[in-house]
Amino acid sequence: MKKLIFAAIAFSMCGFAYSQTTPEEMKADLNKTGGVYFAYPSTSADNTPAPKGYKPFHVSHYGRHGSRYLISDNDYKRVAKLLHKAAAANALTPLGTELMGRVDSLMLETQGRGGDLSPLGRRQHHDIAARMQRNYPEVFASNSSITARSTLVPRCILSMASFCESLKEKNPQLYIDMESSNRYMPYLCHSVKESDDFNNGWWEETYRKFKERQTKPDRVVSSIFSDPVFVDRYVQPDDFMWDIYWLASDAQNTEGKIDFYKYLTPQEAFDLWQVFNSVFYAKHADYIPANGVHLQNAANLLTNIIETADAAIESDKPSAALRFGHDGNVVPLTALMSLERCDAAIDKPEDFYKGWCDWYVTPMAANIQLIFFRNKKTPEKVLVKILHNERETRIPVKTDIWPYYDWNDVKTYFQSRIK
Repeated sequence: MKKLIFAAIAFSMCGFAYSQTTPEEMKADLNKTGGVYFAYPSTSADNTPAPKGYKPFHVSHYGRHGSRYLISDNDYKRVAKLLHKAAAANALTPLGTELMGRVDSLMLETQGRGGDLSPLGRRQHHDIAARMQRNYPEVFASNSSITARSTLVPRCILSMASFCESLKEKNPQLYIDMESSNRYMPYLCHSVKESDDFNNGWWEETYRKFKERQTKPDRVVSSIFSDPVFVDRYVQPDDFMWDIYWLASDAQNTEGKIDFYKYLTPQEAFDLWQVFNSVFYAKHADYIPANGVHLQNAANLLTNIIETADAAIESDKPSAALRFGHDGNVVPLTALMSLERCDAAIDKPEDFYKGWCDWYVTPMAANIQLIFFRNKKTPEKVLVKILHNERETRIPVKTDIWPYYDWNDVKTYFQSRIK
């Protein structure tokens, strides 16, 4: 009977998720077309009061690193070098000269910081931790058992440090067991062979053709370069348009926040975002032809969440398990857990955005939190609620007290998904 309930709710949720966004919504806030570069939206965390007598005792968390710069210094230098070469050849339009000045200004901040956590990224994690501690102070008592684990990448380690620093600002007596080690990589950042094989297979050609259809660079190129001969000799139009898109997408994560979207029309930004969105959906989410293999990339992580929660339930101390990783880990985890708006199964690349949006699932500093509650009168009945980016979210498990679920029901469902 439970399986039928799960299936029925899951079906209805997929129907809801398949119409989650529109071109108009994206064009109204072009920062969303940055996809996974979308800076964590300002928020105050949801906190529906627990049923009478229930108090929080455990938090289980997985967070993506905060806002970062583009992955390589060359992502900035490449554009600057081309624009300066064009300027020396008197081949820039006035708009192109303006663009060159903006890139030069941006590089004053980004030089030597390719892939690094930005100051905004540190602030994001500091503030998420502060809201968590404010809403669930019982979990962060002086005798709490708190672990923090990060992948080996510096931007994740610094995100973890900012998060933990925030917790200790409010309660200096906290002891946090903080570590970054290969020991934890099998669940913090893992992929199965079947997923890797799919991503290196026929999808690459499907993606190439979709990208080709969506990339229309002529207007952008002619607006920046005044000399067709220079363009013919030195400019690869598709690559140049994508370079502008990357600058525009990531500028929101910098301190200067220079506007590069002005060099793209809203439709152009939307068209390119669909391509970027398709990469994360087809390679990490529940893409129909992948037959669920990507979801198993998160099986170890969800297993760790279950085992850690069960250990916390057996303990007489409040506790928190904090984990820090990447967007490529958040995506399969949200799909495996069947979080609302995260598990749509879609077939065609041109339809991906209608049911699945990277900026919603995993913006910078994206996080999943499971908050556990119990009542002293009935300690055997543990409740849990799930937050996605600090918003209370639904899973296809029956409950009469949403956003709270019976942990045994949730665990049973999660274990069925892992299998």
